[in-house]
Amino acid sequence: MNARFSAFRHSSYRRYLLSRFLTSLGFQFVSVAVAWQMYDVTRDPALLGWIGLVQFLPAVALVLVTGNAADRLGRRMVMGCAALVFLSCAASILYLVLNDRFEPVLILAILTLFGTARAFYGPASSSLVVNIVPREDFPNAVGWVTSAWQVATIAGPVGGSLLYGLAPHIPYATAVCVYAVAIVLIFSIPKPDQQVTRERPTMASILGGFGYIWKQKIVLGAISLDLFAVLLGGAVALMPVYARDVLDVGETGLGLLRAAPGIGAVIAIALITAFPIRDHAGWILLAFVALFGLATAVFGASTIAWLSILALMCIGAFDMVSVYVREIILQLWTPDDVRGRVNAVNSIFVGASNELGEARAGFMAAFLGPVVTVVSGGFAAVGIAAASAFVFPQLRKIRYLQDSADEPARTP
Repeated sequence: MNARFSAFRHSSYRRYLLSRFLTSLGFQFVSVAVAWQMYDVTRDPALLGWIGLVQFLPAVALVLVTGNAADRLGRRMVMGCAALVFLSCAASILYLVLNDRFEPVLILAILTLFGTARAFYGPASSSLVVNIVPREDFPNAVGWVTSAWQVATIAGPVGGSLLYGLAPHIPYATAVCVYAVAIVLIFSIPKPDQQVTRERPTMASILGGFGYIWKQKIVLGAISLDLFAVLLGGAVALMPVYARDVLDVGETGLGLLRAAPGIGAVIAIALITAFPIRDHAGWILLAFVALFGLATAVFGASTIAWLSILALMCIGAFDMVSVYVREIILQLWTPDDVRGRVNAVNSIFVGASNELGEARAGFMAAFLGPVVTVVSGGFAAVGIAAASAFVFPQLRKIRYLQDSADEPARTP
């Protein structure tokens, strides 16, 4: 089989990839519909911030539980149970919409449960892929996982907005069906080999993920770079505001805005697959985070729809490069028996950069306006990239990504 498709030799990986794609697609359907409907009903950008916050807080509160669940329980089982909760949450919102009870407090309560399930799903799904493909195929597997996720971020917002245009309840009903298929696929994966920790949990073992990341400065630098850059530079939460009030493109335009970063990301991952990063990976990571910030500032200042879409495509492309590099570093430098706990900590960083970043953007926009919020955040991300080059010199010295794959297993 062509080296570009080496991960697909493994049937478990094929099922895993499709299930993750469908789960991401369902999340996009729910996300775009809830955000548009919330702002359409209330016209309050602060509530868009609350949507991100309530999905992030469970990951923080449960970080000592979710990572240990991934390491001590079957990762496939944790994924499947979390997906069942996703389905239940989508069905609950569907019920409220059908009965004309779309109330912010009820929706935020359901999204809190949704965020709790995501807190368990993230570490388990990220850790499982290493158990179902050989080490030599892992970089290829990461590329396809990120590609599938980005395709979902393209199809999901566009499809969700079109379905919402037909009737507000349709994207939620579609999400329920998508989650159902994903659940079947997850539980059809044969039980993989996993180095399960058997000893009684101690405080040291529970905190093992934090300890490992703190000792491995390259890992710490990579995930903290993403945390602060996207936390300050994220603009996704404000897209309903831009679609309605800045660009005046409506819900269909919102779907295009939400899809644009995914289109750019797919282009980027195609280029990375065709022309792999062979040298100076650390500098490439830092440079593309800075470019991500600049593109964000352009989007924030733009009042022209085509320029905004182009800027968002660049945002997605530049972010994709940093995600790809960071994910390979994180997964291949981490031993299997602590990988779930490390991924739980990483989920906090990712959640802080995404959901907490959405909350920051929503709350700031309520006081300063969307344009000042997004433009200032973009330039702040550029500053974060520059600062990281000096705070984490080990990060900028990374040359070959394969070096991390060749490192012996470490223990915290």
